[in-house]
Amino acid sequence: MSGVEGRVVAVTGAGGGLGREYALLLARHGARVVVNDLGGARDGTGSGHSAANAVVEEIRVAGGEAVANHDSVADPAGGAQVVADAVEAFGRIDGVVANAGILRDGAFHKMSEADWRAVQDVHVGGAFHVVRAAWPHFREQRHGRVVVATSTSGIYGNFGQANYGTAKGGLIGLIRTLAIEGARYGILANAIAPMAATRMTADIAPPEVLEKLGPAHVAPVVAHLLGDECTDSGEVIVAGGGQVQRVAWFQSKGVTFAEVPTPEQVTDRWAEITDLSGAVPGVNPVG
Repeated sequence: MSGVEGRVVAVTGAGGGLGREYALLLARHGARVVVNDLGGARDGTGSGHSAANAVVEEIRVAGGEAVANHDSVADPAGGAQVVADAVEAFGRIDGVVANAGILRDGAFHKMSEADWRAVQDVHVGGAFHVVRAAWPHFREQRHGRVVVATSTSGIYGNFGQANYGTAKGGLIGLIRTLAIEGARYGILANAIAPMAATRMTADIAPPEVLEKLGPAHVAPVVAHLLGDECTDSGEVIVAGGGQVQRVAWFQSKGVTFAEVPTPEQVTDRWAEITDLSGAVPGVNPVG
């Protein structure tokens, strides 16, 4: 088996935009796809079946195999049902693309508890619910692929997106840990930070920038991360407009104090502490 041919992959938020591109490309390359989409608005309100159903129809007309799922991944039972539908329809689950997301942007001092919680529930909770349901299958068959949708807002921050950036940063922590726990079972977990023109980004970047960022540019990268040839795990990949980059963490040489330092001693050596000229890839000191 090569690439994703014959594999069963669930793609959440696949009724439009990036998720649709992922589902269509995976199906063209021989994957059997569960197309999940609640069918709601960009802020997560509302629901409907037409978006997911339309993508499934596109796949079937082109000769591929797909089924639709309309559950909310923010709900534990809904996330579990995505995986249950994969197993019922195709007998197994090989990969999950946790792509579903919503936006409720606003300056931090104006952000409500409801808008904070809703974004965490869909992005972080949604990824957890679907991947957690798939994880026992991955472990048993000693093979699995997890791709989560992070964002440059989660890596670098962005004004008005404290809730979104926190959720997307949290997903990086998730895949870093899943990569460690899944290594002995042949499970790989990676994150994609897509830069693409979709309804989620329609009013975030200038039109002249967005016209260069078709979602089709991102889908092949996701397909690689799901494929049998992929061996990397715990990585964060930024992709958009034809460019694909790896983002990694580095740590400075730093300073070792022989005794507990005073605040003044820390201040005096702060430039040395933060100097990245001799930086090396970061590692967890307790790992």
